[in-house]
Amino acid sequence: MFKISNHYVSKIVFVLLFIEALILLGAAYAGASLRFLDMDAPISTPHVEHFLTSAIAFATAIIFSMSAMGMYQLDADEGLRHPFFMKLMPSFLMGFLILTIVFYVAPDLSFGRGILVLVFALSAIGIFLARMLFFKTSELQLLKSRIMFLGSGPLAKECSDLAQRKSNYHRYHIAGYIPIAHEEVCVPEDGLLKVRDGDSLHALAKKYNVQEIVVSVQNRRGGFPMKELLDCKLRGLRVTDAATFFERETCQIRVDSLQPSWLIFGGGFDQSFIRTFMKRGFDLVCSTIILIMAFPLMLLAALAVKLEDRGPVFYSQERVGKDGKTFFVHKFRSMRVDAEKGGKPQWAAQNDPRVTRVGNFMRKTRIDELPQILNVFKGEMSFVGPRPERPYFVEQLIEVVPYYNVRHSIKPGVTGWAQVRYGYGSSAEDALQKLQYDLYYVKNNSLFLDVLVLIDTLKVVLFRSGR
Repeated sequence: MFKISNHYVSKIVFVLLFIEALILLGAAYAGASLRFLDMDAPISTPHVEHFLTSAIAFATAIIFSMSAMGMYQLDADEGLRHPFFMKLMPSFLMGFLILTIVFYVAPDLSFGRGILVLVFALSAIGIFLARMLFFKTSELQLLKSRIMFLGSGPLAKECSDLAQRKSNYHRYHIAGYIPIAHEEVCVPEDGLLKVRDGDSLHALAKKYNVQEIVVSVQNRRGGFPMKELLDCKLRGLRVTDAATFFERETCQIRVDSLQPSWLIFGGGFDQSFIRTFMKRGFDLVCSTIILIMAFPLMLLAALAVKLEDRGPVFYSQERVGKDGKTFFVHKFRSMRVDAEKGGKPQWAAQNDPRVTRVGNFMRKTRIDELPQILNVFKGEMSFVGPRPERPYFVEQLIEVVPYYNVRHSIKPGVTGWAQVRYGYGSSAEDALQKLQYDLYYVKNNSLFLDVLVLIDTLKVVLFRSGR
């Protein structure tokens, strides 16, 4: 893992994306070269000086489409089985539709039809071969990192379980656990490393060829080897605490094992003027464009809601926003008029019986969220951020969920990291899980992460999953 704009990115996924971008660019040039071998072919390609821009536009459209189809959210056990083929062809179809729009807006970038057919064919072959090679080489032991855990208690057990996830492409080989005095042993006893008197932590790590030490000890008082850990770091070993390990591997911030000092003195939480200005500018431009483009669809949605049960078209509800200030969020009504006839707020649930037929379709396609663009335009919300919750639930959650108020340090969003990663939530436990994703976003928010969330939102809409 490494960071891009504070967001953890898998090195393996980044390398795969980079290789496939080169393949797509190469396919564009190869397709043009093969076409020009036919001397009778009409000259319908862009000028040579414009071709690089055309090739970049092609590669960007396909990479975006593959990302939206979830082809860079890899499953270590998927391999070249059914899901890969089910996503590749729709990705190319989406890419073709995007390119059609791009070429219509900017005709100078367009390929000739003959070249486009060749480019798509070469790209499909190249990506298939790249994926086949990737899935084979990803099984090599060379891609495994050797790690050692300082600690043997519940936190060490939780960290080791996370390191051994089969769904994670970045796999680890656990060299063992260094027990700490007076700590409960929760890990396999055969994994405990024998530490002789006089052995240093660095010597032990060198003996087992370890590249990283994960500090998974909750109580760091009395006998904690701080100087030895510093020595290991100065000698080139990576030393990571449990909170950072969880953040890196799950893209969450775990509140149950979190120390307040880690939030205070750690990096992230960028609320600078530049970040705020860029985010607001992005929201204004995008909300204006989407309002103009989606206006006909919004009219049809309003008509469908009205015709179904003659009730109100819009549903406005008080929510808690930035700095705890309340505002009214606007949505197309997707539930019955008497959804809360008892007067007491209720959690929304997946397959909620209160949802109407039109509302069910709008929820699956996210059409019901379109009026929230007005909230974005007014500055009450952003496109990406923690989903705003109702004051009734916020008061309850603050009492039972640690650090819940941290999510109110930035504007709420139409979509968010928790929505694309976790899905529906209908309890305090679900709220805790979503909060851990929200904390990650608040800590690491950037334009790069916003773009990733929007791409993942498109994937959620296409596959009708999450919330």
